[in-house]
Amino acid sequence: MAYVLVVIGASLWGIIGIFIHELSNAGFTSLQIVTLRVVSAAIMLVSYLLISDAQLLKINMKDTPVFAGTGIMSIVFFNWCYFTAIQEVSLSIAVMLLYTGPAFVILLSRIFFKEYFNYPKIIALLFTAVGCMLVIQLFPLSNKTISFYGVLVGLGSGFGYALYSIFGKVALRKHPPITIITYTFVFASLALLPTSGLTLDSTLLFSPNILITILGLGLFPTVLAYLLYTIGLSMIESGKASITATMEPVIATALGVFMFNEVLTGFQIVGIFLIISAVIILQIKGKKRKTVARTP
Repeated sequence: MAYVLVVIGASLWGIIGIFIHELSNAGFTSLQIVTLRVVSAAIMLVSYLLISDAQLLKINMKDTPVFAGTGIMSIVFFNWCYFTAIQEVSLSIAVMLLYTGPAFVILLSRIFFKEYFNYPKIIALLFTAVGCMLVIQLFPLSNKTISFYGVLVGLGSGFGYALYSIFGKVALRKHPPITIITYTFVFASLALLPTSGLTLDSTLLFSPNILITILGLGLFPTVLAYLLYTIGLSMIESGKASITATMEPVIATALGVFMFNEVLTGFQIVGIFLIISAVIILQIKGKKRKTVARTP
């Protein structure tokens, strides 16, 4: 069930292109779209908890650094790095650098959580890395000059992406997933609103089509995606959860084929196979461990 929840959450992340496409065509900048995403998610989550169970909004002030970690150091930082990398290098390279996240997660999990670093994880990670390169058509690499700054901030996006799993794992020791998700986007909203250039008097914000798109952006690839991923994260190791979540580029590729009529190459099909194989390797390893544990 943990893997199912993580895969569904990653699949919802994969459909974000639908909403980004609509808002970009409407004239919103990348940073403004990120702001709309986190603010709409924060409003939805806070409103829901106020109605259903306001007790879940109570946190200890000593825990605010953890939520600042998930909201600002992860969500805000990785988005800024990611969009900067897109401007400095190509989109394909930026996406590949973003998906160095699982490598950072496994390394940080080993340092902070003492999670076991075994051969299946290494194999799954290699399959995932090569699979992502094939899916985004980054293999083989060209000999063209790449901006060092672009590569640096691109790696920063992968590091920021990984930090959510690390801070989220710490937050789960004291708080339920819904509380973590809520304060993640509250802190992200507080950081982005003053700097995004988004004004409330914009006529675009009051267009019915734009409002529906913003609500969809905040609900499906944001609230539900992060909630399902965080619940799954509470059941399995953060390294495995992060690798499993790389189903996202697979879903995004399929979306491009069926909705935007993009052509799927042979390399991309092989890449999808490798990523799915990595997920299966992790699941089989988990089942074997459970069987051994039950053996006297």
